[in-house]
Amino acid sequence: MTTDVSVDDVVDRRVLDRLADRVVATPRAERIEVIAPFTGRAFAEIPLSTVDDVRTAADAARDAAHGWAARPVTERARIIGRIHDLVLDRQSEIADLVQAESGKARRDAFEEIADVALAARYTAARGPSAVRDRRRLGLIPGLTRALEIRRPKGVVGVISPWNYPLTLAISDCLPAFVAGNAVVHKPDSRTTLTALLARSIAVEAGLPEEVWQIVAGDGETVGTAVVDHADYVSFTGSTRAGRKIAARLGERLVGASLELGGKNAMVVLDDADVDRAAESAVRACFSNAGQLCVSVERIYVASALHEAFVSRFLDRVRDLRLGASFDYSSDMGTLMSQAQVDKVTAHVQDAVTKGATVLAGGQPRPDLGPWFHEPTVLEGVRPGMLAADDETFGPVVAVQAVSTEDDAVELANATPYGLNASVWTGDHRRGVAVARRLHAGIVNVNEGYAAAWGSHDLPIGGLGASGLGRRHGREGILRYTETQAVAVQRLHGITPPPGLTYDTFADVMTRSLRAMRKIGRP
Repeated sequence: MTTDVSVDDVVDRRVLDRLADRVVATPRAERIEVIAPFTGRAFAEIPLSTVDDVRTAADAARDAAHGWAARPVTERARIIGRIHDLVLDRQSEIADLVQAESGKARRDAFEEIADVALAARYTAARGPSAVRDRRRLGLIPGLTRALEIRRPKGVVGVISPWNYPLTLAISDCLPAFVAGNAVVHKPDSRTTLTALLARSIAVEAGLPEEVWQIVAGDGETVGTAVVDHADYVSFTGSTRAGRKIAARLGERLVGASLELGGKNAMVVLDDADVDRAAESAVRACFSNAGQLCVSVERIYVASALHEAFVSRFLDRVRDLRLGASFDYSSDMGTLMSQAQVDKVTAHVQDAVTKGATVLAGGQPRPDLGPWFHEPTVLEGVRPGMLAADDETFGPVVAVQAVSTEDDAVELANATPYGLNASVWTGDHRRGVAVARRLHAGIVNVNEGYAAAWGSHDLPIGGLGASGLGRRHGREGILRYTETQAVAVQRLHGITPPPGLTYDTFADVMTRSLRAMRKIGRP
């Protein structure tokens, strides 16, 4: 496909300049260029924040948080509901900017838009009930009234990556907002404009400007400053960076949710629908050119189906249309940077040098754009190879035949990561049984990743080196709250009533405790 595409034809520089002005930075701040991965050329600039700017943003957010939290939760939810509508109304404009900054295919940009709509709808609908006061069982029935009260953390620090610049920017902010928090947000500096556009849409929907502060800069300085000023942190990124953040927050006893790396496996059992599995594997492996935290990088196929699966899978991989287009004519876009190309190339070359075979792809495609790389399928990948041991985060997958279900489970679990997995079978109960054996926080049965990710009532997150905490679901909202326990004691205290000796009181209490145990009261 051709790469004769002009980013300037789809984005308005004046609009981008106005968005960039909303970064919290001094008027004379240093500015950096925003590069379009399709072309490798700059199309905009953003100012860089300093540590002092982060402090300013955090102070403003903290001041705004008090008024925001004082609003009824139903009002906060209505604003989030309007974000849902505006994102769908303005999806063309949003998709253009997502593609311009990230280089992904249009279909992957739309996936982000749909996901944000799902997140907003769920948060608006379920947020009020999630954070409402709840009655709990009191010590003495009828005399002790126990309340669980949810209070906002205050200032939430959100640090989001470049690979999904819309959904990973706004989807972690929405539950923080509905819970009554303000946010200081540091998106990746390469995709800050998308986050700024999301913020402008939220403000248009009614969110007070001060409640969502955006700073820009590198992780070491600006990101660290966000961590230092936050009452809670939501981070999506590398395991290495996540460990540093967790250690730093631990010094202040501040909590975090961290979605980190993965080396996700797909298991095709001997009773699977081969055509369905092969079709889904293409999307699971090569959506966003494999630059997806939950992307599949390893496929284990029952020996009886291996030949048929590989044949069908390769046919579909070779049919993928690569290109830089701002419409739906391309199936896969580009990698984000030269560094990503170098990493993918190193993994492929290392595997081949050590005995693996390239079944499809395997090469960069500079004829399409500076950072394109073919979707690549490897066979014969073994431990000790980069493609086996490390997260590639690119369009590379290794396929391997396995003799038994036990072998597949053992190989799938042979990694310190535990983010996403996929199981394919004709028996859903068998699929769930295998899922229970997999060391992964997310498991899709007869799907690659979208079923679990798109089920916003379902808490998702990683195990092991893939992180801690959960996004989505009630748990994804409550992570942004502190629990306050309030107990109201009526009539008399937890002491013997007048005229009753303590030994008699102890005997009465003992009999009461035994009785409550017998009737099953907690």
